[in-house]
Amino acid sequence: MLGRVAQRNLTRVGKCRSSAIRGLATAAEPYDVVVIGGGPGGYVAAIKAAQLGLRTACVEKRGALGGTCLNVGCIPSKAMLNNSHLYHQAKHDFEHRGIDVSGVALNLPKMLKAKQDSVTGLTKGVEFLFKQNKVDYIKGSASFVSNTRLSITPISESESSSEIEAKNIIIATGSEVAPFPGGAIEIDEKQIVSSTGALELQEVPKKMVVIGGGIIGLEMGSVWSRLGAEVTVVEFLGAIGGVGIDEEVSKQFQRTLTKQGIKFKLNTKVLSAEKKDGKVFLEAEPAKGGKAESLEADVVLVAVGRRPYTDGLNLEAAGIEKDEKGRVVIDDQFTTSQKNIRCIGDVTFGPMLAHKAEEEGIAAVEFIKSGHGHVNYNAIPSVVYTHPEVAWVGKTEQDLKKDGVKYKIGKFMFSANSRAKTNLDTDGFVKFLTEAETDRILGVHIMGPNAGEMIAEGVLAMEYGASAEDVARTTHAHPTLSEAFKEAAMAAYSKPIHM
Repeated sequence: MLGRVAQRNLTRVGKCRSSAIRGLATAAEPYDVVVIGGGPGGYVAAIKAAQLGLRTACVEKRGALGGTCLNVGCIPSKAMLNNSHLYHQAKHDFEHRGIDVSGVALNLPKMLKAKQDSVTGLTKGVEFLFKQNKVDYIKGSASFVSNTRLSITPISESESSSEIEAKNIIIATGSEVAPFPGGAIEIDEKQIVSSTGALELQEVPKKMVVIGGGIIGLEMGSVWSRLGAEVTVVEFLGAIGGVGIDEEVSKQFQRTLTKQGIKFKLNTKVLSAEKKDGKVFLEAEPAKGGKAESLEADVVLVAVGRRPYTDGLNLEAAGIEKDEKGRVVIDDQFTTSQKNIRCIGDVTFGPMLAHKAEEEGIAAVEFIKSGHGHVNYNAIPSVVYTHPEVAWVGKTEQDLKKDGVKYKIGKFMFSANSRAKTNLDTDGFVKFLTEAETDRILGVHIMGPNAGEMIAEGVLAMEYGASAEDVARTTHAHPTLSEAFKEAAMAAYSKPIHM
C-alpha cells in the first residue's frame, strides 16, 4: 500500500504583511512547513508540525477551517442523520417503547440551524487549536511559483496578493464532487443536487431519486426518507455500500433499508435528466442494456463519487506529477516528484476518508522531522452512518476468495445480544474473518447499532496482529453491544456461548 509524507517548510517573504496571515515575524525567513488546505488532513498536519517545533503555516481559501468534511460533509451530514433518526423514532417507534407522544412535527429550519451551529462551533475550535499551537493561518488561495515558493491570493478583496517561501510544502487540498459522467446531468444545487445541496434543502421533497448507492447516497437518502420523502436509489452496480463492503453485509444491509421504505434499482444506468413543470424526469436502463424507463422526482441527488481537487495550484510550475485520474503521484513516504513537496489525503491515492487523511498528515510531518512515519493501510476503517450503521476494516470474503486465502468465519447476530434485545434494536451482526491456519484476524464487518464505535476494537486488534482467540479471551462488560464482538471472535476459533 502507498504511504504519504509531507514536508512543510515554507518561507515567508517580507512583503507578505497582510492581516490574512496571522502572527508572521518581520524577518523574511522561510517556513519549515506550509500546508495547502485546512481540511482534516491539512489542519492535523499543521498542528502536528507545530507541536514538533517546526515553523508552520496553513493556507486555506474557504474562510473556515475543516475542509469539506467539517463544513459540508462528514459533520453536517451526521448532524442531520442523528436528528432525523430522533424525529423518525419519535414519530414511529416511541409508542412501542411505552412512550406516548402527540403532535410530533418536523421543524426543518430549526434542524438545519442545529446542523450549522455544530459546524460553526467545530470550525472555530480548529481555529483556536491553530492559535494554541502557534500555526499561522493564512486565509487565501495558494499557487505554486516554484517548488519552494507560493503565491497567495487572499480571500479579502481589500488585501493584495503576496508570496511566501517554504522549505517543505504539504499538499492537502482534498477532493470535490465528481460530475455526472459525460455531463448528461447538470447539478444546480436546487433540484439536482450534490451532497452539499442535499444538506441545504429547505423542504422535504415528496419524491427523491438518489443516483449512486455508495456511502454518501445511502446516508443522504436515509435522512430524507426519515423526514418523509419517498426515496429511490439507482445504482449502476449490483450491490450497495460502495467499494470495500463485504457482499454478505451489503445484501443484508439492502434488505434492512428496504424494510425502512427505501427503494432500490440495482444494475441500472441513468442516462439523462430533464427538468420540467417543477419536476425532474430521469431516463434509466439496465446497466447491460435493455428497455429504458422513466423516473420522476422532485429532487435528484447525484452521488457518483468524488475526484481530487488541484484547481489553481499550478502544479506544473513546481514540477509535480499527476496520474491519469488527476491524483498527485507520491512514493511510500508521501513525497511527490519534488523531494520537498509531499501530498496527503483525497488528492492522492487511497480511500477518500477524513481519518485516513489525518493519519497521513501526522505521518508526513514525522517523516519531515525524523525520517520515520507510519500508516497501516490494512487497518483503516470505513463506516456508513445510517441506522443500523455499517462498519468494516480489513479484508472482505470476496477479497480472500480472490486471493486464494484459506479463512474461517465467526458470526454473531445482534438478535442474540442481551443489550440489543433490551434496546429493541436487533438488526445486523458482527462478522470475523480469520486466517484458517493461524487464527489471525484478517477482517471485521459489523452491521448494527453503534457499529461505527465498535469497529475501533477491530482496528486495534488488527493493528497489533491479534487472533480471534485473543479478542475472545478479553473481558467485555455485560450487558453491552460489544459482547456481540466477543462472541463473533469466539465463533471464529471455537463456538459462541449465546447462539
